[in-house]
Amino acid sequence: AQVGFSAADAVTGLKLIEEGVPKAQLALLALPMVPLQIVLPLLISKYTAGPRPLDIMLKAMPYRLLMGLGFALLVWWTPSVKSESGFPSYYYGIILLAYALHQVAVYSMFVAVMAFNAKVSDPMIGGTYMTLLNTLSNLGGNWPATLALWMVEPLTSRACAGATGLACDSPGDVQLCVEAGGSCVTTRDGYYVESALCVLLGVLWWLLLGPRMRRLQQLGPSAWQCSRQR
Repeated sequence: AQVGFSAADAVTGLKLIEEGVPKAQLALLALPMVPLQIVLPLLISKYTAGPRPLDIMLKAMPYRLLMGLGFALLVWWTPSVKSESGFPSYYYGIILLAYALHQVAVYSMFVAVMAFNAKVSDPMIGGTYMTLLNTLSNLGGNWPATLALWMVEPLTSRACAGATGLACDSPGDVQLCVEAGGSCVTTRDGYYVESALCVLLGVLWWLLLGPRMRRLQQLGPSAWQCSRQR
């Protein structure tokens, strides 16, 4: 499921910086998120305490996928807002609002998964069982982010403007383009391609594997307990 969010989670911040948003401003915008990140688990836990915590995860997933498209739109809009003096205050307010909505979806899924792990863990080895499930969950979230960062460049296409017969596929090509009086311009930004692909994969996962996730909640406690030898 994390593949659907990998571009939004791992690449969006870097693209904003690439478009000229100062790192310091993005870091400051993270501060108002701290109280929200404290309050959200407390609020969401009221809805994940029942017998079907993964229902919350599956309900939050479409909204988080939509936020991925929203972030891509935000990155696309950023250059048109930038001026010589920087970015207007309302732009940072929009980023803050987008981050806050994103955090609601993120923590809804996170708390739901943690609640499910706690529900199915064998009480005989509860701590070890929880650690194993959380480790698998973290691995499932980390490798898509690494892949998303790596895939941006291969999906990006550049052309040499101002010089004919030259490309910008490698550092050597870029140097030849500059020496010929041209400049390399991006004709296809891999971030947008990746964002669309990730959301598409996320929707397919939600449609095809979502029902299986719901069925996992119907398994009895014995299905999750470790076998014991006497």
